[in-house]
Amino acid sequence: MASPATALLDVSNIEVIYNHVILVLKGVSLKVPEGGIVALLGANGAGKTTTLKSISNLLRAERGEVTKGAIEFRGERVDRLTPNDLVKRGVIQVMEGRHCFGHLTVEENLLTGAYTRKDGQAAIRADLDMVYGYFPRLKDRRKSLAGYTSGGEQQMTAIGRALMSRPTTILLDEPSMGLAPQLVEEIFEIVRKLNEERKVTFLLAEQNTNVALRYAHHGYILENGRVVMEGSAATLRENEDVKEFYLGLSASGRKSYREVKHYKRRKRWLA
Repeated sequence: MASPATALLDVSNIEVIYNHVILVLKGVSLKVPEGGIVALLGANGAGKTTTLKSISNLLRAERGEVTKGAIEFRGERVDRLTPNDLVKRGVIQVMEGRHCFGHLTVEENLLTGAYTRKDGQAAIRADLDMVYGYFPRLKDRRKSLAGYTSGGEQQMTAIGRALMSRPTTILLDEPSMGLAPQLVEEIFEIVRKLNEERKVTFLLAEQNTNVALRYAHHGYILENGRVVMEGSAATLRENEDVKEFYLGLSASGRKSYREVKHYKRRKRWLA
């Protein structure tokens, strides 16, 4: 996919401050095209989750605030809406750590995603069957309490719950966190299927750069609250800085963490 020039979601030069003091995002800009998968990459603490919460308007619950810039969805300014209003427009966030309702069954968790819908039980049941089609494991576990399911099943439940609201755009935060490599591949394959078959647009924040760039169309790399690099996934995969500092590879082969010189990366990227 080409560079996302015509954006479904347009984040323009935003700054975020927590507690009126702590500057976390420092002029972040990104675009997400309709029908695309865009990866937001970077180390822990780079600002990925804050960027997603800025878009979904969940910052205020953590005493955070977008103090500069603008966020537009379908050309409409949305950074002053409530999270509920944004969900009604088709944008929903799947939080880091999954956050399932542990005392509810898997199926009850899924049905909470349809709470605001008014199109009738038949349509909701049809979408529930659709979710089970993408996540057959959840159908087998539908009567189990979510708190007693595996991390992978909880991640599937969280994504399935988001799908029940019929979103056009899903903000997916760290989907690989705490999961075995095989499960990570399974989750990302489902993301790709949902994108191709249901035309769901994804903006995903991910530390696992290797897997994210295999499934995304476009990527942005954050460091210390700033976008330091962007490009198509194929371009980023071949970039020597990305290979060396995020994929653990260099022209001379795989490198150990101790060999990485942080100042070198900063000097190259900010030159």
